[in-house]
Amino acid sequence: MPDHPPHLPPATHAGADAGWRLRLYTVIFEADTRAGRLFDLVLVAMILGSVAVVVLDSMAAVHARHAGVLAALEWAFTALFTVEYLARLACVRHPLRYARSPLGVIDLLAVLPTYLAVAVPGLHVLIDVRVLRLLRLFRILKLGAYVAEFGMLGRALAASRRKILVFMAFVMMVVMIMGTLMYVVEGPEHGYTSIPVGVYWAITTMTTVGFGDITPHTDLGRVIASAMMLLGWGTLAVPTGIVSAEFTVQRMGRTPTTRTCHECLSEGHAPSARFCRDCGAPLPPWQRDAGPGDATPGP
Repeated sequence: MPDHPPHLPPATHAGADAGWRLRLYTVIFEADTRAGRLFDLVLVAMILGSVAVVVLDSMAAVHARHAGVLAALEWAFTALFTVEYLARLACVRHPLRYARSPLGVIDLLAVLPTYLAVAVPGLHVLIDVRVLRLLRLFRILKLGAYVAEFGMLGRALAASRRKILVFMAFVMMVVMIMGTLMYVVEGPEHGYTSIPVGVYWAITTMTTVGFGDITPHTDLGRVIASAMMLLGWGTLAVPTGIVSAEFTVQRMGRTPTTRTCHECLSEGHAPSARFCRDCGAPLPPWQRDAGPGDATPGP
């Protein structure tokens, strides 16, 4: 789980850690209990439903016929997300720091535009209503906190970033050389009026997009274009292989639980862990549902 909104008081504050804040925290931020899993599933459904409402509301025909229903659904989703946001602030240790974290900002953006449209009636003078609808689509970013594969993708991309940067540098050198070569070979009379135009052609050709607005007319130019197309096939496979390899590593080192540190919000601690592997903070007892062969629901 990314970033580090500060959470509940240290484990030495037994009263706070053993009370309603701990129970609420476990439900909202972890998914090893039935309540936590149900909360995540309901929240994912709410996110997808609210995004569907925004998308439908942008369609003129649907808006004309069902504007009232869509407005009611929008306010219902906004109210639910507001309650969820306040619940998060209530169970974390330092609400202000959580509110300023990336996840906290996304949570706020999920509810803020609806209230802004009411609180500032003249807002349409400064900002188009469509921008407010776009801000509401930030709700879809909340999915990243509840689907494990989003975390795997983020970690795989982060681990691959240096290889991808090297690959992109190689691609830029190739398109620069080939674009310049096409500018020399074809010339302005065939549409290649400058080196940037030649580089644009090289990029569209290498990525197999091929808009067709600029095409080679000479035999040598067609040979170069053919080489670029064949090179593009192999080139596009490189980043796929890099990220796929990192996915394999992530899958082999898959997080065993959704147990989350209350201090730094890092996820996936082992059931027997007593301290956070990232910040060293004490971990409260792992809470989960008892399995078929378990005698008790705890560690």
